[in-house]
Amino acid sequence: MSMLAKLERLIGEIGDINSKLILLVGTSRSGKTQLLRQLSAKLNIEPLNVGLELGRRLAATPNNKRGFSAGELLREIALLEQFGERTEAPLLLDNLELLFEPSLQINPLDLVRRLAHARRVVAVWPGELRGDRLIYADMSHPEHRDYSQDGVVVLEI
Repeated sequence: MSMLAKLERLIGEIGDINSKLILLVGTSRSGKTQLLRQLSAKLNIEPLNVGLELGRRLAATPNNKRGFSAGELLREIALLEQFGERTEAPLLLDNLELLFEPSLQINPLDLVRRLAHARRVVAVWPGELRGDRLIYADMSHPEHRDYSQDGVVVLEI
């Protein structure tokens, strides 16, 4: 079964669970973004470049309010995507790295998880899976994060 077929099957299956989040996880250059683009072409919806869209809006936000505003702005962007497209279609997210910016002081996984309560979300995880842990950046890096994969459907690429 192709990765695209597996992903489509997962999207169909997650409609009944509380968190409707699928993370595409793999090493750098493993084809996560390519898979998201294949899905987007098949469903005829554009993936949301979180870094670009959120970065554009955060640039107009005072530094001391960016962390507080990031979640709200991301929800607004997702809502615009929802009303611009079919509401039953999944929200496709790529380029999440901006969410890990230490100055924002937010939990990127939690933020994306909250988006996935209302609708299905397929997101490219910019880190890797080690055992049952979602890792972003090396331990020595200031943006390092380590999360349990609980409540998230992971498709390893």
